[in-house]
Amino acid sequence: QVQLVESGGGLVQAGGSLRLSCAASGRAFSNYAMGWFRQSPGKERELVATISWDGGSTYYVDSVKGRFTVSRDHAKDTVYLQMKSLKPEDTAVYYCAAGYRRGLKSAEYVAWGQGTQVTVSS
Repeated sequence: QVQLVESGGGLVQAGGSLRLSCAASGRAFSNYAMGWFRQSPGKERELVATISWDGGSTYYVDSVKGRFTVSRDHAKDTVYLQMKSLKPEDTAVYYCAAGYRRGLKSAEYVAWGQGTQVTVSS
């Protein structure tokens, strides 16, 4: 099983940027499609973005299109989520997840990181 560790969260003003990283260890990182999810207090965990095992295909939820970019670096066994033009409604704990396919539901992912907090102030 692959192990995942997120980093890069923090407090940022609205309009600012952050880059989240998710470092993988254990089983071959390149075997997995990756997803970024987020969860706010009182809300269900929601999908933010996905990227295929080779990085060739990506998906974004409508609310982040044009502002967030997902990428991966196989040499570093790391997936990234570049977030720009952040809004207060982006405030959440962000999780990366590994799956055997680029699913849209959290149940389709087999490994999860511990999460990193992103707080966007207005």
